[in-house]
Amino acid sequence: MKTYKFKLYSSKRNKKLHRQINIAGSIYNHCIALHRRYYRIFKKSLTTFSLSKHLAKLKKLSKYTHWKFVGSQAIQDISERIGRAYALFFHNLKNNIKTSPPCFKKIRKYKSFTLKQAGYKYTSQDNSIIIQKQKYRFFKSREIEGKICTVTVKRDSLGDLYIYFVCKNDENKVLARTGKSVGFDFGLKTFLTSSDGQDIESPLFFRRNSSAIAKANRRLARKKHGSASRKRMKAELCRLHKKIANQRNDFHWKLANKLCGEYAVICMEDLNLKGMQKLYGRKISDLGFAEFLQKLEYVAYKVGTTIIKIDRFFPSSQLCSCCGQQNHQMKDLRIRKWQCSCGAVHQRDRNAAINILNEGLKYL
Repeated sequence: MKTYKFKLYSSKRNKKLHRQINIAGSIYNHCIALHRRYYRIFKKSLTTFSLSKHLAKLKKLSKYTHWKFVGSQAIQDISERIGRAYALFFHNLKNNIKTSPPCFKKIRKYKSFTLKQAGYKYTSQDNSIIIQKQKYRFFKSREIEGKICTVTVKRDSLGDLYIYFVCKNDENKVLARTGKSVGFDFGLKTFLTSSDGQDIESPLFFRRNSSAIAKANRRLARKKHGSASRKRMKAELCRLHKKIANQRNDFHWKLANKLCGEYAVICMEDLNLKGMQKLYGRKISDLGFAEFLQKLEYVAYKVGTTIIKIDRFFPSSQLCSCCGQQNHQMKDLRIRKWQCSCGAVHQRDRNAAINILNEGLKYL
């Protein structure tokens, strides 16, 4: 399965798509209310089939005729999405994982609707798609390969519309290749410390733009609630956050392609990022290490690079990469340099990267 994302051209007719997303949001809230009411009365969960059957009956009533503007496929997807969310909630509840059930959403913040087998028609000649008898054109940056399974229309906080094609295609399996191997230690000051000395510095895009964000937030706070100027200022702040996200995304993709092109085996630590986020907060989110790992694994699968994840409890910083002796004093993160009893002098992160590489090669 492969997903293609394209941006729709700005047009007056896009108001119809915004209206469909708003109606999908009201249907979502209605379904959440039905789930809660059903559980309150019967102490049971409402099944997806029963909910879909009930929604099909509601569409025939005059009060809910505007639901037909969305389409039956999109309504079915909403009920299935809520069903999956409740299944995950009860699963987490059984396993003592702190979580919350699906809740109501503001309609203006609702983002998307999905069409499956019907409700759309894609035309490759003029890069357009017909949804509910209305034609929309999008910027086709690359060719769509494979059979289209689902089409999702999504809007962002700026009101821009994007279309997602989920396609099923047969991909040839890429065999693992031979070549150079490397170990990387994730850090706050240095994004990735390499075992071979080729470190990657932390870009920290949010910190670079923090003064501009603070200024925009102050200007937003001075605007009157409900005014047009407040809406414009809010859009400006959203645009700034989107720019930072795009910069981080671009950095991650370029770095992933560079590393997978250079190395055949990459060893990384499987870190507890949620725990680190509680300790270091905004900086962990700014680096986006979890997102980078997902992109790295995707690119590695394409080119045949092997990604090895080391257990998070492996004491990579405490072991001497020369003799293997463990130094328990290295639990103190303030110690950046240390000398082993064998005489070797280590820089904390470099030593950890070498240990990660040695441990990863054992897995092979």
